[in-house]
Amino acid sequence: MKNLKFLAITLLLFVIAENAIAQVALLPDTLVSYKQIGDTDLKLHIFYPTKTIGKKPTAAIVFFFGGGWSGGHPRQFYQQAKYLASRGILAISAEYRIKSIHGTSPFKCVEDGKSAIRWVRAHAKELNIDPNKIVASGGSAGGHIAVCTALITNNESTAEDLTISSIPNAVVAYNPVLDTTDKGYGNEKLKGRETEISPTHQVKKNSPPMLIFHGTADTTVPFENAERFTSLMKANGNDCKLIAFKGEGHGFFNGSYFRKNSSDKNFNATMFDTDVFLKKLGYLKGKPTLSK
Repeated sequence: MKNLKFLAITLLLFVIAENAIAQVALLPDTLVSYKQIGDTDLKLHIFYPTKTIGKKPTAAIVFFFGGGWSGGHPRQFYQQAKYLASRGILAISAEYRIKSIHGTSPFKCVEDGKSAIRWVRAHAKELNIDPNKIVASGGSAGGHIAVCTALITNNESTAEDLTISSIPNAVVAYNPVLDTTDKGYGNEKLKGRETEISPTHQVKKNSPPMLIFHGTADTTVPFENAERFTSLMKANGNDCKLIAFKGEGHGFFNGSYFRKNSSDKNFNATMFDTDVFLKKLGYLKGKPTLSK
């Protein structure tokens, strides 16, 4: 009996240790400061590509976490960043100002998103990336920021070198906020300025190619918004693909690192199609290393 108890404890400790190792393995390789506003120091959580260190420049992807522009943490996209780094792309999960900590509005979130893209492009040589292969990505409010970096031409920080573009070369968004009027999400936070950073109201020709994932049962950001945005993008001659996840709600794409009870089923599915999208653009090579 004692031996069985000892064995059970040993196995439990082994599982705990394995989980701890897995968690540590998802930590970024380094944190780099990209913007200072007073006492606020915003950082990029960088995952270096494991297949191409010291070789020719790679593409880069910058993730923005969700949280209604009020909360959240870059660790939400550590799992996605780690996977794409393993595939040969520089992956970053970015900090930006949020209301709960900095008392800021969604407009400042978009400004910080554009600052992050600009900083990455300005430091392309030292990051060993191609400045013309930068992807903006994110989920929910972070997806909104990613799309806005591609569509919004103002909301720039005047303290930066505006000759360097803050527009990404492509966008991958997971259940993004796409309409900030009363038909979508966030109008109460943008009173009187509901359409200024509303992607649906800012669609234009010659926009970067976009891939959007959205759950059909999303009650936070209506699926209709994603359908309407995609139609408007295509009507303007842009490359925009919407992948619907039937019956899924908001945040369905999160992996098990960020959401402990996740089976990784939807994480794998979204990352598989993200991988295929990036390969089509010439940003990755080979086949996805996870199963859809």
